[in-house]
Amino acid sequence: MAFEIACVSALEIIDSIARPTLEVGIQLTDGTRASATVPTGPTLCPGHALELRDQDVTRFDGDGVLTARERIKHLIAPTLAGRPWFDLAEIDQALISLDADPDMPPLGANATLGVSIAVARALARSAGRSVHAWLPGTGQKRRLPLPVLSMLTGSALAPHHLSFADLMICPIGAPSMADAVRAGVEVYHAIHRRLDRDGLTMGVSDDGGFWCGLTKPEMALRLIINAIHDAGYSAGTDGIAIAIDVAASALRRDDGNYQVGNETLSSTDMISWYTELVDAFPIWSIEDGLSPDDILGWQSLTDALGGRVQLVADELCCAHPERIQRAADTGIANAAALKLDHVATVSQALQSLRLCNDLGYAQIITQSPGETGDTFIADLAIASGCGQLAAGAPARSERVNKYNRLIQIAANTSDLPFGMA
Repeated sequence: MAFEIACVSALEIIDSIARPTLEVGIQLTDGTRASATVPTGPTLCPGHALELRDQDVTRFDGDGVLTARERIKHLIAPTLAGRPWFDLAEIDQALISLDADPDMPPLGANATLGVSIAVARALARSAGRSVHAWLPGTGQKRRLPLPVLSMLTGSALAPHHLSFADLMICPIGAPSMADAVRAGVEVYHAIHRRLDRDGLTMGVSDDGGFWCGLTKPEMALRLIINAIHDAGYSAGTDGIAIAIDVAASALRRDDGNYQVGNETLSSTDMISWYTELVDAFPIWSIEDGLSPDDILGWQSLTDALGGRVQLVADELCCAHPERIQRAADTGIANAAALKLDHVATVSQALQSLRLCNDLGYAQIITQSPGETGDTFIADLAIASGCGQLAAGAPARSERVNKYNRLIQIAANTSDLPFGMA
């Protein structure tokens, strides 16, 4: 059934890492209103959709989004308002075509994504349905995803020398969403107590994970396992497993080796090290274990560990369909991550998730560096059936909102299975 958009509005607001972002409002001609706030991701990941920033150094160090706001007001709104549309995909295609028009100034993915999410939310509300039930699927059964919760943060994401970017826990053995989040909270507090007892607590990172004085990943992994036991859980795939995001591009040297602490490691050395870690610890998932330009290394890593753990390509694929297809064709990884700040529309996100499913890749929807209180990724995770959502630590409201949204949906919906397929 056709629908019409009455008006589109936008506002410059602030995200969780003190950078400007957009809030977009939509009103349909039937009176339905909805809004969305856009996650941001300062990243050099090749192939991802590009935000539009003002580059005016007199405001927000050049990071303002007034230009993107004006693009919504003067270009997007006149294009969308006052004519019939038939579905979200048609709207999203119009946004992409408008942004690709050589005779028009660029819109920016932050503008198009904000409009796309707000339209999706408005259409779901107009239909009297929850967003997760209204969104198109990806060929997988809709399900409540396993929460993958950040515990310890390192690398470029925190001011200390732990080589891995993020160490997370996965309550694989939890019987329900509420129990999984509760396990995450209890382990989080157990880690805090251990850090405090040992004089290691130094602060909380942007995503809510602790950064501390630990320098070796092995020390951090042992701390997490001890905290899992402290909280009364078992460590392993029948209880709580561990996921690591290495963000190896931050470790990559100009000579092609990797700098891990004081050690210089080749790709082969890195793979041997990961194998030792998987042998010694209940590691279930490794994200960005090698740099995206280390293609031969990625192939060797996949050959060595692809049958034992989830190998997630984030920077390598950037949620881009062509890059996902290329990774699969070259035998790289067995899973891909999707951050909303890497795509320009909701339809593009669904396209990438659908392709991963077709290729046999596991999918994990992950937080962006700059988040807001918007919970759209929780609904997207359910609608896509991806089975995994990494929204950060069970701390900081912009991260917790996503987990609370999942708990609320689980409490009000009886027919959604929980966990990975």
